Amino acid sequence: MLSPEDVRLLTRLHGDLPLSDRPFAEVGAELGLDEDALLERLRALLAQGVLTRFGPLFQIERAGGRFVLAALAVPEHRYESVTALVNSLSEVAHNYRREHALNMWFVVAAESPEKTAAALDRIEALTDLPVFAFPKEREYFVELKLPLDHLTQEPPDGAR
Repeated sequence: MLSPEDVRLLTRLHGDLPLSDRPFAEVGAELGLDEDALLERLRALLAQGVLTRFGPLFQIERAGGRFVLAALAVPEHRYESVTALVNSLSEVAHNYRREHALNMWFVVAAESPEKTAAALDRIEALTDLPVFAFPKEREYFVELKLPLDHLTQEPPDGAR
């Protein structure tokens, strides 16, 4: 569970980060935190695994790179070891499990289409499983903001 302060922080950082020299100082001032305290809170949330990543999203294709959504059909007894192999590549942006024949989905990103293809080939060689690649054909902007209020840690009964 998250503290109410963590929920406020994550909700505030869920988009619209100020474009300034010190965006964390500005957000901290809004939330009554100094810049160092805000950054330390983010580091703690990353270390605890509450956040798996915190950083910008780029339109990599504008810089000549490529994102590819890919999937594997991983035998259950190998799922953990294959996850470690896939996640060991710096080109893998994120990885998640699905209840589907293709049960592992991940995004590969690299600074060129050739390097993206090489990363997919490397995953296939490392795992000895066929990689199913689904390159982007069209881009849509979907601003996904998930409400976090339900994750607030409530104090024990009588502790208010």
